[in-house]
Amino acid sequence: MSTASLAARARSERPGLRIVLARHGIDGVTLLAVPSALFVLALFVYPFLYGLVLSLEPKAGGWLANYVKFFSDHFLYETIWNTLQLAIPSTLVNVLLSIPVALRVRRMKHQRLLTAILVLPITLGTVLVAEGLLNYLGPHGWLNRVLVDGGLIADPVRLIHNYWGVLIALFISIFPFTFLLTLSYVTGIDPSLEQAASTLGANARARFRHILLPLLAQGLAINFCLTFVQAFSVFPSAVLLGDPAGVTRVISIAAYTAAFEQYDYSMASAIAMIMGFSQLIIVAAVLASRGLVYRGPAGGAKG
Repeated sequence: MSTASLAARARSERPGLRIVLARHGIDGVTLLAVPSALFVLALFVYPFLYGLVLSLEPKAGGWLANYVKFFSDHFLYETIWNTLQLAIPSTLVNVLLSIPVALRVRRMKHQRLLTAILVLPITLGTVLVAEGLLNYLGPHGWLNRVLVDGGLIADPVRLIHNYWGVLIALFISIFPFTFLLTLSYVTGIDPSLEQAASTLGANARARFRHILLPLLAQGLAINFCLTFVQAFSVFPSAVLLGDPAGVTRVISIAAYTAAFEQYDYSMASAIAMIMGFSQLIIVAAVLASRGLVYRGPAGGAKG
């Protein structure tokens, strides 16, 4: 047999690409994830690595000079605490309040209509929400006019350009997102579990504590993390409704100042890295504590 025929026979007996990929556990469904992986790589991984490298190239000093400058300047590192003071309370309020609202909406007849009303602030955006609160909660806004004209208070209540204005804005703009996530977890719980507990004599509080809360714990932890990340990145509300030079000088404002007022993009990247790692610490702590409440499946025990 000639050499050419032997080579042709070897090529014909060689397994196809699909068989080779299948041997490595890669099938057609797995390949569908490739575009998503490339998308994440292009829009998240590369910018993150670029920002990390840029933060280690300061205008002056060693490669850690930006981080040393941040943590040695009280006006800079205090922004972490200012941001946490806004993000953690607003996240807790949103998550805790979304639970009873979701439980009530689940049993309502016109669930879709009420859900649409509750998620309406998402369509407005943070800037429009802040503008509306300026007109409603300002010294001459509707709320203070009603209270003063009704004789309930003598002087207008200051609810804007301070901590409370930003906190209210965060609640209004983020609650719809938190509510939708909680509603999805609540509707995933099989109602027969509560009915069985009720027939055994468990009251509403006992059913929530021993059935609903353990099944919701995993989902609420994820909900807390996603809501916290949104609240931690507060910027428009802190500028328009808060005191950006005082109690609401959050870390995103410090990054903006370094980049677009001081034109120090290396320092701005360092602040962004610190911002990201601060969020990561809180998220990791919350996810690690999920097992303290419930170690069962993450789903809602439906089916």
